[in-house]
Amino acid sequence: MRKYLAEFIGTMVLVTLGCGTAMLVGCDAANGGGYILTALAFGLVIVAMAYSVGNISGCHINPAVSLGVLLTGGMTVKDFLFYICAQILGAIAGSGLLGLIFMLGDVEDKTGGMGTNGLAGVHDDAFAGLLVEIVLTFIFVFAILGVTCKKANHGSFGGLVIGLTLTLVHIFGIGLTGTSVNPARSIGPALMNALFNNSNDAIINVWVFILGPMLGAALAAFIWRLLNKTVPAAKK
Repeated sequence: MRKYLAEFIGTMVLVTLGCGTAMLVGCDAANGGGYILTALAFGLVIVAMAYSVGNISGCHINPAVSLGVLLTGGMTVKDFLFYICAQILGAIAGSGLLGLIFMLGDVEDKTGGMGTNGLAGVHDDAFAGLLVEIVLTFIFVFAILGVTCKKANHGSFGGLVIGLTLTLVHIFGIGLTGTSVNPARSIGPALMNALFNNSNDAIINVWVFILGPMLGAALAAFIWRLLNKTVPAAKK
């Protein structure tokens, strides 16, 4: 249970601080500084959580990352399923906490949607958004698999590399899809946006931000195994 609780807490912190920063600073093209601040917030959370719960659960805090680890033989199917449940619940809890903070504090949400992901940057084209999420998640998960590989010798810098990679993909992707690369991070805000703002817009397109990251992670695992000439079966 300790590792599932760690995943819950880590994902809750990711959504609270990452999406919370987006809500405060805004992420529109006219406010480019908001891009950088939001990207840094997501990346820095990963760094903080990697050194906080990484030794307990591996600090996946992302179903796509867990899928990549599963497909490279790094975890059991049972753990994979429980990790996803913990991550989604953590994202919902983080979004709910944000809703309360912004509502009770009468704070303006400059994104207008609880930091949800959307398709405005790709002219509401779901398939363009899907491609963006596949590519960004591939890069992110591919980097994680390389950094955490037993053959790698990155010492204590692994968490920093992973956090900087997440920052990088956010800088590119925020203007396109808001950058998900994490189904839990998209599900939580979409549900809370419907609750607090009575808006189902994010829920309609949330499938893009579930399918895209999972496909990107699967592709990253396949290519990583191919390059490393290892084809371990997932643990039963």
